[in-house]
Amino acid sequence: MAKNINIKTGDTVKVIAGKDKGATGKVLSVLREDDRVVVEGVNQVKKHVKAMAQGQESGIVTVEAPIHVSNVMLVEGDGVTRIGFKKVEGTKKRADGSTYTVERSVRISRKTGEEI
Repeated sequence: MAKNINIKTGDTVKVIAGKDKGATGKVLSVLREDDRVVVEGVNQVKKHVKAMAQGQESGIVTVEAPIHVSNVMLVEGDGVTRIGFKKVEGTKKRADGSTYTVERSVRISRKTGEEI
């Protein structure tokens, strides 16, 4: 069973360990079953591709490979921060027009306490 990953697609993260330490980039995809993320411009590898369809070229291309989620931290302002959660109350509308309160969980910055 995969762990809970607090990083989402579209977040800006900084690599804190590995060969690309210090690099920042946008998260392109999250692989929950493997606890890995694909970050734009980080952990680039050469891949040999074969022309499968007519008109498509074969050769060697550079693509981003996944890195473990423990090697990245969310960027907030000038530095990095850990991610926490808190419950926030809100209101929703029913089809008949009446309202009711709901509790939802939101991501917060451990550094500033603000909602991400």
